[in-house]
Amino acid sequence: MASTAADVPLLITSENASSERRVSPSWTIAHLKGRLEPITGIPASCQRLSLKVASQTPQPIEAADEESTQLVRWPIQAYAEIQVIDTRPPGARTNYTDVSAVPKYEMPVADYESRNDSVLAWKKAHNLGRFDPDAPSIEQQKINASYREVEERRIKVDARCRLLPDSDHRRGAVRFIGDVSEIPGVGAWIGVELDEPTGKNDGSVKGARYFQCKSSCGAFVRPERVEVGDFPVLNELADDDEEF
Repeated sequence: MASTAADVPLLITSENASSERRVSPSWTIAHLKGRLEPITGIPASCQRLSLKVASQTPQPIEAADEESTQLVRWPIQAYAEIQVIDTRPPGARTNYTDVSAVPKYEMPVADYESRNDSVLAWKKAHNLGRFDPDAPSIEQQKINASYREVEERRIKVDARCRLLPDSDHRRGAVRFIGDVSEIPGVGAWIGVELDEPTGKNDGSVKGARYFQCKSSCGAFVRPERVEVGDFPVLNELADDDEEF
């Protein structure tokens, strides 16, 4: 059925779409539903239509014989609204706003690395990032970061400290700052002489001595676990109510 001069501009709304379309009053309901299917994504057999003119109550567009019933039977006027309801159960409807399940193209690594118009190619051409011949290795970056942590936390040898997190409760004094090759992992380690024998060593690791303390009073931790400050020795046996 071809469009004619009598076509009327209408607003078509559904759960997933809203647009302006020209509709001919000479169309049948079945023909209209067929035209609305690609617009709304709702199968013609699952559409329930209503016509809303201005602030009036929506009027159902339905008939026993939709193949021959024309839209001229309804008071169609310019920019009235045809509402399209999906009668399918929610689980059977297509959610056009959820793209999580839509297959996405992923370019193979080899193909991406061979392109000359990519960000990677631009970094290579300008010796940026890991392509900078003067850039430190990842291992050196970790080492540098650990010593920056020491500086930022103002950790010094002989400074009083407590171990983090707060639930640790242990206190002591810093006795060593530096690399410990006997412990896996690069970067700075902080050797702490604990106030109580709750550590794992005496200041030595696998026979290599880094500082001296009593047995089980030594601990090696990363800088982020150390907070320096005026932390007095805890005396759990002290009675604050006693007077001398």
